[in-house]
Amino acid sequence: MARVRFGVSPIVPTIASFLLAALWGLSVFAGWGTAAFCANGDATQCGQRLDAVAGLSGLFAMLAAVCTAAAWILPAARKDHRTFNLYMGSAVAAWVVAEGVLFLGGLLVG
Repeated sequence: MARVRFGVSPIVPTIASFLLAALWGLSVFAGWGTAAFCANGDATQCGQRLDAVAGLSGLFAMLAAVCTAAAWILPAARKDHRTFNLYMGSAVAAWVVAEGVLFLGGLLVG
């Protein structure tokens, strides 16, 4: 039985990773998270609790950034499509978890 291969350019998951990184960065550092989750309460206390959530989310963000960099820097990943896809898939999944932790944590502290 023949296998069907869908060729996806390596730039697609890379762009997805960068867009998720931008969304996470704006939510944490540009105040989007505070504006979204702390609008109708005490912004100081809520902001402090949201900072704690952002710290936890930052662990997954670091993992995602390392996986993205490893996919492009390590020679083994650049030469083998499966290894590259593993690193980039892990990076995108880690970004989704980082965003999810930030969102769910924001709902809980807000």
